[in-house]
Amino acid sequence: MTKKMTITSIKKTKGVTPLVMITAYDALFAKLMEPSCDMILVGDSLNMSFAGKADTLSATLEQMIYHTNAVAMGAKDSFIICDMPFGTYINSDEALKNSIKVFQQTPASAVKIEGGEDKAHIIKHLCSNSIAVCGHIGLLPQTVRLEGGYKVKGKTQEEREQLIRDAKAVESAGAFCMVIEGVKADVAKEVADSVNIPVIGIGAGRDVDGQVLVFSDMLGLFEEFTPKFVKKYMDGASLVKSALKSYSDEVKTKEFPQDIHTY
Repeated sequence: MTKKMTITSIKKTKGVTPLVMITAYDALFAKLMEPSCDMILVGDSLNMSFAGKADTLSATLEQMIYHTNAVAMGAKDSFIICDMPFGTYINSDEALKNSIKVFQQTPASAVKIEGGEDKAHIIKHLCSNSIAVCGHIGLLPQTVRLEGGYKVKGKTQEEREQLIRDAKAVESAGAFCMVIEGVKADVAKEVADSVNIPVIGIGAGRDVDGQVLVFSDMLGLFEEFTPKFVKKYMDGASLVKSALKSYSDEVKTKEFPQDIHTY
């Protein structure tokens, strides 16, 4: 990217140019991602891909602030969104207090909150207090224990109608864009067409306003499993293992370091 995205420029992409979003958790990878991505999401997915946990629920606000600052150091000209972790927006006052902490302690451009109609009043409260909000509807990772797993949404007429209501409620509350996750592609298209702000998909087909992936998934670094919606753009785990094996072999045979690596 040659110019940092703004809320205005993000909204203007609707129906024009698909948005590219990626997750990042540190300065090193954020710097590599910045030239190719419109937005960087510091996702609570770090709890799984970075910390090895089974789900996102134990991520803390302090963790999110730390990693958001790290990402901002590497991607100084990026539009950065900080995921609000589980338990930090249980009501409007708590949400505002914790979002203010994010804005005061990091250069994040926005926060992200999971939920549709049920969280619209919280989104509205944040926006009315100068907190920019990215919504998140569909499959909600923070409800995984309540729902007994990760379940694709939009399979019934009732779910389709609810998703459209959720999207409209999030938009009306003041969100500048939203993520839609784990939703049947035809339904996700209907949802995106029902609102005037960008709807960014993950596992929601191509007929939305952009895409987001977890970086360790799309780079092939996470080996335990690959979700159906993920395309691996490289076999990162094999490349890293191969490089480490070469390093190990050269150290043991004293092939490394050579004279060019020696003072």
